[in-house]
Amino acid sequence: MTELLTFTPEGIYCPAGDFHIDPWLPVDRALITHGHADHARDGMGAYLATRAAAPVMRHRLGDVRIDTVDYGEVTTHNGVQVSFHPAGHVPGSAQIRIEHKGEVWVCSGDYKTVDDGLSEPFEPVRCHAFITESTFGLPVFKWTPQDILARQINDWWASNAAAGTYSLLSCYALGKAQRLLRSVDPSIGPILTHGAIENTNEVLRGQGIALPDTIRVTPVLDAKAHKGALVLATPSALNSNWARRFKPGSTAFASGWMALRGVRRRRAADRGFIVSDHADWAGLNDAIGQTGAERIFVTHGYTSVFSRWLSEQGYDAQVVQTEFDGETLDADDDA
Repeated sequence: MTELLTFTPEGIYCPAGDFHIDPWLPVDRALITHGHADHARDGMGAYLATRAAAPVMRHRLGDVRIDTVDYGEVTTHNGVQVSFHPAGHVPGSAQIRIEHKGEVWVCSGDYKTVDDGLSEPFEPVRCHAFITESTFGLPVFKWTPQDILARQINDWWASNAAAGTYSLLSCYALGKAQRLLRSVDPSIGPILTHGAIENTNEVLRGQGIALPDTIRVTPVLDAKAHKGALVLATPSALNSNWARRFKPGSTAFASGWMALRGVRRRRAADRGFIVSDHADWAGLNDAIGQTGAERIFVTHGYTSVFSRWLSEQGYDAQVVQTEFDGETLDADDDA
């Protein structure tokens, strides 16, 4: 008996529907969960994604063929029914539901269960088999509540601004940056952005997503005219020549990895804010429980530990090898 979804060298494949989901090698037909570079790659014959994810994908991939659907809209591929449902990861992100002959699988891509006020909130989807990430699949990972996170960042920025110090904050260009922008208090001072972040801001503003005013950092920008600014930097830019113009400066990472003791110190950062666009330990377990699935496939992250934990809870769980990255402190999401 052929599985509804299989795991091939090109990526996750549906033999009956003849399509791939988030493939990492070129294929004819790719269904894409969201626009991060490890899930939406160049070279596919045709793409299918949510209407909300397509603008960022076009910005990053160029002139490619992208067909779009709304959340919940059902399309049929060789008799296989497919629909996209909110994943809560970044704007436009989706879980992909596949149904054929009464069997339902869900490929979740990346997801989080906390409503961040920016992304379409996560929607549990009932299924027989669920493909999950486990980027933060350890009990130590527990995210700071939204209101407390906003207060922590604003207090740090305000203190630095009062001293005439720049606040350099490392974050991904898609999702994390805009989530932080929606959380900060623009009355504290100006907000400067790395070009990759500002490019994404422009795309999302074009979709009607409200963000505070920001100033793109260019080679001719007079940094001294913006003392005390909040500076949003991509991870690779934080310790580069790009960031060295902002002196004196206080540096911080906004990442789920800040939950691990010693990470901030090893990165020589002044502050670490515990926040991620991936599910934490509780979120992963809650999401899986709400699917009702008996079979769980774990794709990336703490795969062996999380798969073993799920097996101990009574699930038929196994690890599958993929080329998805999750969240890192070193690489940019659009690298």
